[in-house]
Amino acid sequence: MTAADLTAQTSPPQTAPYRWRWAALFIVLAAEVMDMLDAMVTNIAAPTIRAELGGSAAIIQWLGAAYTLSMAVGLITGGRLGDIYGRKRMFLIGAAGFTIGSLLCAVAQGPELLVAARVVQGLFGSVMLPQGLGMIKEMFPPKEMQAAFGLFGPVMGLSSVGGPVLAGWLVDADFFGTGWRMIFLINLPLGLAAVLCGLRFLPESRSPHPLKLDVAGVLLASLAGLLIIFPLVQGREHDWPLWSFLMIAASIAVFALFGWYESRKAKAGGDPLVVPSLFRKRAFTGGLVTGLVFFSGMTGFALVFNLYTQIGLGYDALKAGLAMAPWSVGMVIGFGLAQPLQKYGRRLLHGGTLLMAAGVLGILVTLNIAGVGVSPWQLLPALLVTGAGMGLLMAPFFAIVLAGVEQHETGSASGTLTAIQQLGSAFGVALLGTVFFGMLGSGVAAAAGDAAPKLRAELAAVQVTGEHQERIVAGVRACTHDRAVAKDQEATPASCERLVADVGAAAPTPQAAEPIGRIVTRAAGEAAKQGFSTSMKAILWVVDGMLLLTFLVAFLLPKHAREEDQAGH
Repeated sequence: MTAADLTAQTSPPQTAPYRWRWAALFIVLAAEVMDMLDAMVTNIAAPTIRAELGGSAAIIQWLGAAYTLSMAVGLITGGRLGDIYGRKRMFLIGAAGFTIGSLLCAVAQGPELLVAARVVQGLFGSVMLPQGLGMIKEMFPPKEMQAAFGLFGPVMGLSSVGGPVLAGWLVDADFFGTGWRMIFLINLPLGLAAVLCGLRFLPESRSPHPLKLDVAGVLLASLAGLLIIFPLVQGREHDWPLWSFLMIAASIAVFALFGWYESRKAKAGGDPLVVPSLFRKRAFTGGLVTGLVFFSGMTGFALVFNLYTQIGLGYDALKAGLAMAPWSVGMVIGFGLAQPLQKYGRRLLHGGTLLMAAGVLGILVTLNIAGVGVSPWQLLPALLVTGAGMGLLMAPFFAIVLAGVEQHETGSASGTLTAIQQLGSAFGVALLGTVFFGMLGSGVAAAAGDAAPKLRAELAAVQVTGEHQERIVAGVRACTHDRAVAKDQEATPASCERLVADVGAAAPTPQAAEPIGRIVTRAAGEAAKQGFSTSMKAILWVVDGMLLLTFLVAFLLPKHAREEDQAGH
C-alpha cells in the first residue's frame, strides 16, 4: 500500500453506502493492477526490446525511469484534479489515456517512441490512480472500510508475484508474432473494461472545498527531477561531459527554487503543491530521505538483476521472471508476518532492513559459490529472505512517516511521500543501471585477462602458438570489452572483426579454423558471463550499503505510528 492508501482510510465515508461500491472497488483494483504490472514488466522484457528495436544501454534504463519519473511528478497533483473536476471523470480520462499509452507502446517502431509512450502511460496513470482511493473512502461505511482496503494487499501481492512471470511468459510465447509487444497489448482489454465499467458503476465524487492547482510547482518539480535523471542515464554514454555535471548541479538549484516558491505561495495564502510546514517535522523529512534511499536501491537492484540473469547468464525471459518470483513471494510473506507485529513500529522496520541486507549478502555468497552457472533454484533461498525483509520494512513505513503529520497536512504529505517513492525508483534505475553498465566493460576485460592462461593452453593444443596465439588472446580481451560497452548492439565492433581475421590467419587450412573458432567463442562467452557476475556482485555491495544507510536514517522516524512528532511543534 502507498501513503495515499493510508490517507484514504483516515477520512470518514458518506453515511449512506453507495449501491455499486463493491463493483466500483474491483474497477479501482483493476487500475492498480495495470499500474503495478507496467511498473515491472519492462525489467523482464528490456533485453528483448533492445534486441529488436536497437538503441544503447540507456534505453533499458529509460524504459523504467520514464514511467516512474512521469508518474512521480503527476501523482503530486493528480488527486487535486479529481477534487476539482470530479474523481469519476478524471479516473475515466486517466484509464483511457493509460490504455492509449499502452497501445502506443505496443506499436512503437523505435526505442525513442517507446520511451515517449511510457511517459504517456505514467502521466495518465498518475491521473487515474489517486481518484479510486478518493472514491473508496466516500463509498464505504466504516464497518466495511477495512475489508475494502484489505483487498489491496492480496491483489497487489498476487500482481507482484505474477507480474514478472506473466511478462516472461508473454515474451517467450510470442502470441501472434507479437513478442514483447504483448506485455502492453494485454492492457487494452483491461483498460477498456475499466472505462466501460467505470461509466456504469463509479460514483460521482468531488471535494466540496478543493485546493487550487499549483501549475508552476508541478513544472519546477518536473524540471528538477528530469535534470538529475537525464545526466545519470545519458552521461556515461558520452564519457561524462561537462553538461552532465552542470545538469546535476542545476537540479539542486531548481529543487531549492521549488522549496522557496512553495514557501512563498503558502505565506501568500495560496495552495502550494507541498505544504512547507511538513519539512519542519523531523519524522516526515526523515521519511522522505529513508524512502528515497530505500526505493532507489530496490528498484535499481530489480533492473540490474534481470539484466544479469538474461544477458549475463543467458536465461530466457520466462526463466528470468521465474527466478525473480521468490523475491515477490517473500515480500508477500513479509507483509503477512508484519501484521501482528505492527506494535513494534520502527523496530519492525529496522528488523526488515537488516533481514533484507542479510538476504542481499546471501545472494552475493550464492554467486561466489555457484559461479557463472548459478541456477534459479540456488538463488531462491536468498531472494526469499530479501523479499521477506522488504515486506517487513514496508508494512509499517508509511504509517510511521505520517505519524506526526497534522490532519490538514495529510493530503499533501501522502502525495509527496508517494511521489518520492516513484522518484526514488526512477533515480535507482538511473544510478544503479549506470554503475552496472559503467563497470561491465572493465569487468569483462579483466575476466578475459584472468582466463588468458587457459586460452593459451587450449590454443596450443590445436597448434596455435607464437604471434598468432598472442594476437588471438589480445583480440578476445579487446572484443569482449568493446562488445560489452558498445552503444549499438547490432553493430560488430572493429576489434571483433579483427579477431575473426586473426582466427582465420592462425589456421593453416579452412578445416583447422573450426576448432580454433570454438575455443575462441567459448573463451569470449565465459569472459562475458564472468564480467557480468563481477558487476552484479559490485551492485550487491552498493545495495547493501544503501540498506545500511536506510537503517541509519530510519532513526529519524518516531518509534511508533501512533506517536506524535514532537519536533514539528
